[in-house]
Amino acid sequence: MAALSYSEAVSEALERLRPVGFEHGRSFVNHAPMAAEALAHMGYADEVPAWVERNLRSRSYHDVPERRWPIDPDDPADWRAALGDFSRVADWTALFERELALGPWPQVLARWWPRLLPGMSAVLTHGVIRTAHAVRAVAAAPGDNRFQLGELAQGLGYWAARHSTHGIVADPDEVPGPGPAPDAGHDGDGGRDGDGGHNGDGGRDEVARALDALVAEYAGIYATVSQHHPIPLIHAVTGPAAVRLVVDHLPPAQRRPSYLTARAVSRTMLDWFRAAPGIAAPAPDGPPALAEVFARAVEIGDEHTIKLAEVAVRHEAFSPDPRHAAAAHLANQAIGRLSR
Repeated sequence: MAALSYSEAVSEALERLRPVGFEHGRSFVNHAPMAAEALAHMGYADEVPAWVERNLRSRSYHDVPERRWPIDPDDPADWRAALGDFSRVADWTALFERELALGPWPQVLARWWPRLLPGMSAVLTHGVIRTAHAVRAVAAAPGDNRFQLGELAQGLGYWAARHSTHGIVADPDEVPGPGPAPDAGHDGDGGRDGDGGHNGDGGRDEVARALDALVAEYAGIYATVSQHHPIPLIHAVTGPAAVRLVVDHLPPAQRRPSYLTARAVSRTMLDWFRAAPGIAAPAPDGPPALAEVFARAVEIGDEHTIKLAEVAVRHEAFSPDPRHAAAAHLANQAIGRLSR
């Protein structure tokens, strides 16, 4: 049998996962669509079907709540009243399915991103992370993209239904720093033009570089803190990495607020999880090569190791920094021990 392409593997996974609930256990998030997309993106497309089946066998996903009544996207009082109400998740998903059927997905994203962004921290940023993986999938899908659009509707719907600000307010007076300059000729997204490319937009490059620096900063923090559990603080890295995945598809006015919100959320996570930077030190000989780190994450099979290792590889291409590999390697070691 011929090897699966990235889009074929993603489409098959999303078709299989379409009826699966958004959460399992004690409100744990369904990571399967995100991890399956990350595996396919990293060249492990042929391993996606088996990984999805193992995930479904090992998780007892909750049923999706029944639809209640339509949400009016043009009535702020109506849609705002439904924000953060998980019992309306099917209503939210239906709204985004309608919106995506009526107009181009970048327009739907641009319309709803600023409405949902203040609730980025909800369920440890999984709403924005699931949305970001769906954005990458739909942007890359050739021809038939109905499963990718369906996943984008589910990502946005879950984000809206679990929306919560937790009192996080980004400081609008702080300007994002430029961060490390990208390699000459490298625009951080494979050189695409159109919706996904930079096209000489210096403002977009500035925010992208600031997000790259933010991801590296929190990868370094993750690799050098004492933690009660290795999973929660991962989202201080993967949250801003998700924003970085989407930012090139956003209108210019939405990019800087996206960075500021991502930074505020990651900072707040340090308080949530009582993380104390600088207590533990990374191994003196450094982590293995990133290809080996990702292969080990796949071997472990945990959604978090796969997603963090994919972020490490992606951001190493954007702006090389040893903190990327250090964080993913530490997560492999810690989560690997838990998985035995």
